[in-house]
Amino acid sequence: IIEAPLGGNIFRTIASEGDSVKADATVLILEAMKMETEIKAPSAGIISKIFVKPGDTVKPGNPLFEIQS
Repeated sequence: IIEAPLGGNIFRTIASEGDSVKADATVLILEAMKMETEIKAPSAGIISKIFVKPGDTVKPGNPLFEIQS
């Protein structure tokens, strides 16, 4: 499970549940203090669950998505 590195708002999701992603692929974009931060997949795998949607507010440590290899 990949967690939010910082607090902010979910700006956009790039991948969907069930998508196959490569390591370092952008899965979603988090907006904090008017800056966009790309949240990337740490390894190749399949996105099994996305816990957030655009517009959601997250705090550091909140789960964002789950990836299975």
